Amino acid sequence: MNTTEIVESTIDFVRETLGDAEGGHDWFHTQRVFRNALLLAKDEDVDVLVVSLGALLHDIADAKFHDGDESIGPRMAREFLSSIEVEEEIIDKVCFIIEKISFKNSIGREKEVKHSLELQVVQDADRLDALGAIGIARAFQYGGYKNRKIYDPDISPNLKMDKEAYKKSEGPTINHFYEKLLLLRDRMNTQTGKRIAAQRHEFLLSYLEQFYAEWNGER
Repeated sequence: MNTTEIVESTIDFVRETLGDAEGGHDWFHTQRVFRNALLLAKDEDVDVLVVSLGALLHDIADAKFHDGDESIGPRMAREFLSSIEVEEEIIDKVCFIIEKISFKNSIGREKEVKHSLELQVVQDADRLDALGAIGIARAFQYGGYKNRKIYDPDISPNLKMDKEAYKKSEGPTINHFYEKLLLLRDRMNTQTGKRIAAQRHEFLLSYLEQFYAEWNGER
């Protein structure tokens, strides 16, 4: 297969695999991350095939929907890419992205990201989809999926969580803004990603201002 055929086959595989996925982590999320990744890659010296495959396969089996098992995603990706005879070196790079991309896996381990420019691009692309209007929609989609409260003034955000605490968190969705979403702007890797994230970060702040005004019955 040539590069175009590999990407097209991967798109077909991901679209089918995520056909019944939760709305914030479904094919459309993956498609947006893929587009974001290609946009960011234009300004970086990266292997575009690795970026493309990493973006397309980054959520092929998100651990939070598989009892916390973080080995399933990389394994599925490796099996699929091997089945279409992708080079082993490329497969290794893609699986590295899948293993390291998530916010929880970066807590206290930010330096590992610097070992791969392709990971930096795909991670930024994924994080951009957690910001702005779509990021807000995804946060409440997942909160509803987990039957979490929208907001509880008596439950404060936990700003000192380690990876395990983050995985077990069941706080209200508004807390998630402070525990993750509002932290992303300052954790972007690429210059283009930082620029886009800054604008979307401001949108989150505007939303929260409106949310609290409505919650408190202000005009």
